[in-house]
Amino acid sequence: MSGDTITKPHRLSWAPSRAARELGLKRGEFELAVHLGRIRTVPDEGGVGRRVSHEEIERLRADEGFPEGLLGAVKAVGTTEGAHIMEVTPARFTRLARLGLVVPVKFYLNRYRAVVWLYLAEELRQFAADAKNAPLLNGRTPEGLKDQLDAGLDLRPRNWRGRHLGFLLRQADDPWQHAGAVAALLDPVQIAEIATDPYERAHLNRFRPGPPAHGSPGSPAAHLAERIMTADDPDEISWLRADLTQALNEARAYRPAPRPKAKQPDPPAAPDSTPARTDEPGRSRGGLLGWLRRRGA
Repeated sequence: MSGDTITKPHRLSWAPSRAARELGLKRGEFELAVHLGRIRTVPDEGGVGRRVSHEEIERLRADEGFPEGLLGAVKAVGTTEGAHIMEVTPARFTRLARLGLVVPVKFYLNRYRAVVWLYLAEELRQFAADAKNAPLLNGRTPEGLKDQLDAGLDLRPRNWRGRHLGFLLRQADDPWQHAGAVAALLDPVQIAEIATDPYERAHLNRFRPGPPAHGSPGSPAAHLAERIMTADDPDEISWLRADLTQALNEARAYRPAPRPKAKQPDPPAAPDSTPARTDEPGRSRGGLLGWLRRRGA
């Protein structure tokens, strides 16, 4: 403040679109950087969305190698480019991904509604540079792994879910949001078996994030994204159920789920204290008979 002039407060945070521009990132790159924990966010004042603090923007800009380092960290590639980075054929790359040896970071659906998995280029380079992985890149696939592939093993959806859960948990600000993040990977039937109280289940669902947006709600693409988001492996389901049970116990201790207040009974009606009129038939204490008697007298 200077004299009678009030200085406007300094903007403390940016909306995602503005933060992306400040960092020189495309929106998809920015979202991936947030998912990976490269960019820290804070809840906005309304508690609905997320924002990036001014201090976080300055921290990232001060990093050595900015912005190339940040751009390289969020570069995601598909099968063809990933195979080129690792110097293997696309078929071998796909086998490595199905075996869970390289983990997808995101996915999208092409115009044929086929799932296209994307991988971090930085992680693929690290995998290829590790001498222990040379037999997987150049030699024959071991018989045990080959048998699993022949049986239809594909760990890409499960590995993506595990990675996505890590992102959801980083965004959780209290135990109910933590429980909602775990519940996001379970189908409603599994959730209902754990959260048996309907009011508690409804409160939990408020914090249960949906799958990444793919197509309009109810479309085939949206249903496919929901299917990828939902755990289907028995071991994975068992682990998530145990984690949700523990998370719900912690959420209950933190703050019980709201429930409607019990309806209070109506107060008893006050007795009518209006004195009875005795000069009209039918309204005196004696009724019509008393009136006739008085009139005869």
